[in-house]
Amino acid sequence: MCLKSISQFPAPLSACSYLPDLSGKPRSDFTNQPWSGIYEAGLPTAGPLGSTPAFGAPRITPKSLKQYLDQFVVGQDRAKKILSVAVFNHYQRVQELQRREEENAELLARRARREALEHHPAEDEFPGQQRTVHSPLNPKPPTSSPDEALLSDSSPLQLEKSNILLLGPSGVGKTLMAKTLARVLSVPFSISDCTPFTQAGYIGEDAEVCVHRLLAAANYDVEQAERGIIVLDEVDKIAAAKVSHGKDVSGEGVQQALLKIIEGTTVQVQAKQERNAHRTSGTPNSYPSNIPFGNPPFSQSPTGNAPQKGEIYNVRTDNILFIFSGAFVGLQKIIMDRISHGSMGFGQPVRSQSSPTQRPGDPLASTSNQPVPILPGSEEEALYKKHLPFFTAASPTSPDGEPAYFNALDLLNPTDLQNYGFIPELIGRIPVTAALSALSQPLLVRILTEPRNSLLAQYTTLFSLSGIELRFTSPALQKIAANAFAMGTGARALRTEMENILSDAMFETPGSSVKFVLITEAVADRKEKPIYLSRGQGGRFHSLIAAEESKWEEKVRKEKSDKEKKAKGQGTENLPSVANFREYRTRAAGF
Repeated sequence: MCLKSISQFPAPLSACSYLPDLSGKPRSDFTNQPWSGIYEAGLPTAGPLGSTPAFGAPRITPKSLKQYLDQFVVGQDRAKKILSVAVFNHYQRVQELQRREEENAELLARRARREALEHHPAEDEFPGQQRTVHSPLNPKPPTSSPDEALLSDSSPLQLEKSNILLLGPSGVGKTLMAKTLARVLSVPFSISDCTPFTQAGYIGEDAEVCVHRLLAAANYDVEQAERGIIVLDEVDKIAAAKVSHGKDVSGEGVQQALLKIIEGTTVQVQAKQERNAHRTSGTPNSYPSNIPFGNPPFSQSPTGNAPQKGEIYNVRTDNILFIFSGAFVGLQKIIMDRISHGSMGFGQPVRSQSSPTQRPGDPLASTSNQPVPILPGSEEEALYKKHLPFFTAASPTSPDGEPAYFNALDLLNPTDLQNYGFIPELIGRIPVTAALSALSQPLLVRILTEPRNSLLAQYTTLFSLSGIELRFTSPALQKIAANAFAMGTGARALRTEMENILSDAMFETPGSSVKFVLITEAVADRKEKPIYLSRGQGGRFHSLIAAEESKWEEKVRKEKSDKEKKAKGQGTENLPSVANFREYRTRAAGF
């Protein structure tokens, strides 16, 4: 073979510049580092994927939690946002703590594996192979100064919790929001009523009972219970008494007992044998089908054993999130007294309960329970913007176009809670507050029809179990909401109205020939009894519905037209004429 033909062969692979250097030790293609020859599980990933995070996007977000709450709770957007953010942050804290514990456990396991590799295989078989360790009987303490490493803090960053206070009138959705989130969380969740709480040693329940219930909800798994959520409902019932002739064991005494539990302490829980302790949790198929995040709610472990009677558990409360809720009756008056204090002056409103010019629902009235809309440029908007502790739009409106309403509880500050009867130590441990506003009549109509478990859907399903079709007309729903609004008990009044209207129908129709039940405006107004129609009268049933709906649509269209005409003519027709400056001063003095 000639030299010319030999020179046409390609160069050897070792001469290629794009291959790693094979001289000496073999090297990797990614980092050009020698191969270690040892695979260690859990080590950081080498190569181009080494810089990617080990965790992905969170499965739940505050927006997804709020969207889930929107399916069951109508209105209260800011309270739902605050609660969703707090629960999401707690969920993130739990995930981070779990990740750190798993990382520490992996480091210990890795260290044990390395020691096992370096350990002599027969060291324990022959005592002569062990090293002799000489230790003085009385070791002298080190005379040198402490090492700087001992003074440096290498502990990881601590993510502190932010407890929440939900306050608002009765029946606006405080407890419902907490119970709704309990169905989607993978952490233990318990709700305790503060009404029976007393100081330790007195008749009643101790404040530590809330931790007992959380541990029972976690199937006595201490590790899971230490990351759960406790809801303390009716917390306004433990406010300190204004006048007390003795020791306040159910007010300030309970607040003092809650301080260390909220801040972080070890609570000893003695297990009690439950009646249903022999039952195990259901299979994964028993979870409700409306879980939006793909993970079932926390439940008892099917492999967990029932606790023995008298067994003691130590539960740390450092990482337990506390959510407080209460109606706080009378707190609005305290807030408005603070806002209107020293209002005497030029251009300042004078708060007087007996003022004849005071309109119903005036926020400056101390006994007002009617919601007041915040109109652009009104006194309510100026008062709202001046004292509001958070940012909001100039004229906030709801997504459906309904104006926002003045809520004095939005203007809450710690001084108001202290005047209400809470000690400053407890107030400082609850940094986040969310006020829920009273429900207006349009919101009651939405609550009656929109949620997934609305009352309208419940009663319709209840009648359908007997083969009866139940229908409500739009005027009837409006009348039911108006009657419930007049009761002043919030959304709970809707069920009272529905029971009063449907009580006779639920008694007479099951097992009869009635197949259709119609509730009209006259029925909701107690002027007529429900309309019963049998099988073959379906055409009349639908014609009655169509007739009343058409009348209602015509009425709504006329009211809307009159409102628009009034709004157009209000700009110039209603302005009073002023002849001179003296008349202007005279009229201004009369206002």
